[in-house]
Amino acid sequence: MTMEFAARLTGWRRHLHANPGLTLNEGPTAAFVVERLREIGVTEIETGIGGHGVVATIRRGGGNRSVGLRADMDALPIQETDTELAWASTVPGVMHACGHDGHTTALLGAAIRLQEDPDWSGTVRLVFQPAEEGGGGALKMIADGLFQRFPMDRIFGWHNWPGLEAGTIAVHDGAVMAAGNRFSLIIDGHAGHAALPHLTRDPIVAAGHAIVAVQSIVARTLDPLQSGVVSLTMIHGGQAQNQIAGQVVIKGSMRFLNEDTGDAIVAALERIAAGTALTFGLEARCEVTRGVPVTANHAAEAEVAAASAAAVTTLRRDLAPAMTGEDFSHFLKQVPGAFVWIGNGEASGGRDLHNSNYDFNDAVLPAASAWLADVAKRSLAGS
Repeated sequence: MTMEFAARLTGWRRHLHANPGLTLNEGPTAAFVVERLREIGVTEIETGIGGHGVVATIRRGGGNRSVGLRADMDALPIQETDTELAWASTVPGVMHACGHDGHTTALLGAAIRLQEDPDWSGTVRLVFQPAEEGGGGALKMIADGLFQRFPMDRIFGWHNWPGLEAGTIAVHDGAVMAAGNRFSLIIDGHAGHAALPHLTRDPIVAAGHAIVAVQSIVARTLDPLQSGVVSLTMIHGGQAQNQIAGQVVIKGSMRFLNEDTGDAIVAALERIAAGTALTFGLEARCEVTRGVPVTANHAAEAEVAAASAAAVTTLRRDLAPAMTGEDFSHFLKQVPGAFVWIGNGEASGGRDLHNSNYDFNDAVLPAASAWLADVAKRSLAGS
């Protein structure tokens, strides 16, 4: 594609960066996507899928295969650092700190490539997903009949990856990103005067022991060769400095790369809650909120993704999975597919994901759009 193509995509990406739509508030972004699709010449467009989701369909020839290409659209509740970029966020407290502006733009670029390329046959579904950042966007689209209303044999997606050489594509065998659950340990004691501790059941002391026990789960419960993370992130308890509290709530998150590891973490948390209650003569329980499952590539689709990567840019197959989560994993539970990383270049100046200094690297857009278009064509050709 030409420099004009790259400049066009860059302009769109910077517009989206300057005008971010927070999770569940992606209406203007969805409208922008629809306008650009019509400008490209895509006419089969459905909106309002699972919220602000957009699904566009491009058909060519008589092929009976179908493939989905997905991009997420939402931004984060982060105040952008004063970077003096001409395209800095104009929405206070909201920014594209995870590169979804680039993901959306690259999928629009793939639409251009597919529209202008006569050398394929079949059906391509362009899935612009809302609410990836904890808003349940993938599940909402599925519940709204995504795969029944817009059948697809396979689905592919990607995420930009700071620290990986710009434009390089990493394809994993199996797990790409971790499952993520949240949990709360609720410890109910008996409140009372701080000067009369023998008349109370102190949940703060119990919480201290529970914290130490929870931090031993990974080191002393999990198989050392199985990755897992258990992080305690919040603790609340007490109302007055001269009162022993009646309740302490400890909150945290867990990450794991296979379901057996996740089950082991949950079982350990439940044992700790039961043991804490028994040891300190109070009540304790663990509540787990299930999050995204493991993002795991299907074997055949990973090979298609890798072949496309090698055809358009540099391919890497030696990167370890990350403990970050991605709700594309829900799509992979429904149909076969693969999820890849595309390098965003050096993460200097704190330009990491979810950092207030982050900015998507526009130089990646041509490679990303080329990979999306190529992986669609290969899938439709029966690879």
